[in-house]
Amino acid sequence: MDDRTIVELYLRRDETAIRQTEAQYGARLRALAYGITQDAQASEECENDTYLQAWNAIPPHEPRTYLYAFLARITRHLALNVCRAQNTLKRSARLCTLSEEMEQCIPAPDDLSCRLDRMALADALNRFLGTLSAEKRAVFLRRYWFLESVESIAARFSFSRSKVKSMLMRTRMQLRGFLEKEGYTL
Repeated sequence: MDDRTIVELYLRRDETAIRQTEAQYGARLRALAYGITQDAQASEECENDTYLQAWNAIPPHEPRTYLYAFLARITRHLALNVCRAQNTLKRSARLCTLSEEMEQCIPAPDDLSCRLDRMALADALNRFLGTLSAEKRAVFLRRYWFLESVESIAARFSFSRSKVKSMLMRTRMQLRGFLEKEGYTL
C-alpha cells in the first residue's frame, strides 16, 4: 500500500491505517529507535507511541508524499526523550559527543539569532545537504539524524572507519564554511 492510501485511511479515521503503517514502516521505525536508545523494549514503545502520535496528528497534517519522514521525525523525538529520561552515563556520553561535533558548525540553540532564524537555518541546512553527493549526504544523515555509530555506517557503506570519520569531519568543515557564508556566526 502506498503512502497516499495509508494517509487517506488516517484521514477517514480507519484503524487499518495503523496496521498498514506497521507493515510498511514498523521495522524501519523500530531500527531507528533502537539505534538511538540501544534498548529493544524502548524501541518497541517508541514505535507504538509513533502510531498514536501519527493518529493524533493526521489530520491536520497530511503527509501524503513524505509519510516515512513524518513518522521518523516522531520516532526520533520519542527515542531521544527516552534517552533523556533514562539519563544513563553511556547514552548521555554518546549524545554529548554528537552534540559537541555539531556545535563546531551550527550555532547553539540558546543563541538569540539562532532562535529568531530557526526557519532560515533549516532552509540553509537543506540547501547545504543539496550540495553534497548522495553518498556524503547519506553518511552525514546516518550519523547526525539517525545517530548511527561510525562502525555501523562503515559496515553499511563498506567503508573503513577512518574513511567515515574523515568524510564526516570534512563535511562538518564544509557545513561550517557554508553557514559562515550565509552569515551565521559560529
